[in-house]
Amino acid sequence: MSSLLQLSRAIDRLSEFVGRNVAWLVLAAVLISAVNAIVRKAFDTSSNAFLEIQWYLFAAIFLLAGGYTMLRQEHVRIDVILSRFTRRTQVKVEIFGLVVFVLPFVFAVIDLVWPLVRTAYVSGEMSSNAGGLIRWPVYALVPLGFTLLGLQTLSEIIKRAAYLGGQAGDPAIKTGSKSAEEELAEAIRAQAEGAKR
Repeated sequence: MSSLLQLSRAIDRLSEFVGRNVAWLVLAAVLISAVNAIVRKAFDTSSNAFLEIQWYLFAAIFLLAGGYTMLRQEHVRIDVILSRFTRRTQVKVEIFGLVVFVLPFVFAVIDLVWPLVRTAYVSGEMSSNAGGLIRWPVYALVPLGFTLLGLQTLSEIIKRAAYLGGQAGDPAIKTGSKSAEEELAEAIRAQAEGAKR
């Protein structure tokens, strides 16, 4: 199990690295969008390439950050139902869900999309819009993003199995920095305390 936990930690580091760097794509998308809007209003001109790169960046943010989202325990959960069970039962249900639903879905998506990526690359498929971009890079984001999600799913399964075996702590405990909601709650509390003084 120790070698599997090492693999899990390596996958977690990869997800952390990808997630933190993908966050910069949000800034790039905002800047491109702002420049495109300014140019369109000020000079009455636009470029389909700039519009499409915004879509590509959104796709990259959404697809590549899936594993990071799972690592940070920010994905959609069914806690309303699971909260009635013991923690060990919850972990068993989580393992079941990851193995029976998430991993097959990941493999199915990669299997279905990969031929499209290959065909678009070989044919040099371009956007049908005038001045549009080539399509294969955005198509390639799908199998890449789902591969990262599949790896993180494997890591989560390993951590949960280790927890059940008493070799690791509870994998549902969030690690790292505070969430945006926690930071906002602290700021509101501090402001309220400052107003009382």
